Amino acid sequence: MFIEDLQEICHKLPGVTEDIKWENHLCFCVEKKMFLILGLDEAPTTASFKVTEEDFEALSTWSGFKPAPYMARNKWIWTDDIGRLSKKQWEQYAYQSYHLIASKLPIKTRKQLGIYES
Repeated sequence: MFIEDLQEICHKLPGVTEDIKWENHLCFCVEKKMFLILGLDEAPTTASFKVTEEDFEALSTWSGFKPAPYMARNKWIWTDDIGRLSKKQWEQYAYQSYHLIASKLPIKTRKQLGIYES
């Protein structure tokens, strides 16, 4: 996996923007709420993303994965290498993270983005 692959995956989702924060982290956001963070100054590239409680428990036990510093209480996972997940897995986890974050947005905003489910 390359950074460009993750950019392609994330930009398929409605309303996604990207921004550099903390000088060297590429952050993918929906309505200014982060759902995926890449550590650009690290080799290999690291990543943090939000997951469900079940996935948090499972992924925390995988080699190269751990609860994300400062965000573990919110069920974010950190991986030491974006290459640890396949493209299909990244699609699953990036989409899941996006929807977990977007689900907290106001209904009006979700409707405008076309992601409101009643």
